[in-house]
Amino acid sequence: MFSFSNRRQLYGVNYIDVNIVDECILQGDSGFYMRRGLQGTDHVWIVMMKAMRALTRYATAGIEETGLGLSDFGVLELLLREGPLPVNTIGPMVDLTPGSISILVDRLVAKGLVSRVESAEDRRVRIVALTPRGKDLIVSAFRKHSGQMKKVFSELSSEELRGLEVRLKKVGKRAAALMEEGNQLDSH
Repeated sequence: MFSFSNRRQLYGVNYIDVNIVDECILQGDSGFYMRRGLQGTDHVWIVMMKAMRALTRYATAGIEETGLGLSDFGVLELLLREGPLPVNTIGPMVDLTPGSISILVDRLVAKGLVSRVESAEDRRVRIVALTPRGKDLIVSAFRKHSGQMKKVFSELSSEELRGLEVRLKKVGKRAAALMEEGNQLDSH
């Protein structure tokens, strides 16, 4: 049975130690809980969330050693891979709002890592491109990041790695499709 000894006060609110998530999951004051041994999709989601959290912490620490934040890295890597892009195209590709991407691009311009110029075809559009300094930094940062990811996934065979990739894409596409269905229902 779950013990409330793992609860603690933080900012006047009861929080439950996340380390007990394998023992049970509480949802608000409903009294609803599931015991350890939770199986199926709920358990897979919890395992995937924990793995992603650990992977993100590890990757972020390595990226921050290069002097970049995670969002900066994401935008620079995108520009390295895709080439120059309009500002309004970059935001959705890295999950940033229009306001956030504008501020981030301003910061990268100020650091001399990207340039931002008007499009020759449409003066309302601003094209963002890597500067030589930005390209040198992201190539070096990405090389380091790539080495870190190889270490993380080193215990998987190439077949296991490919299988994981295929399955994660399948789950991701399904989640995106369900979001789209929900958005379409909400707009009617």
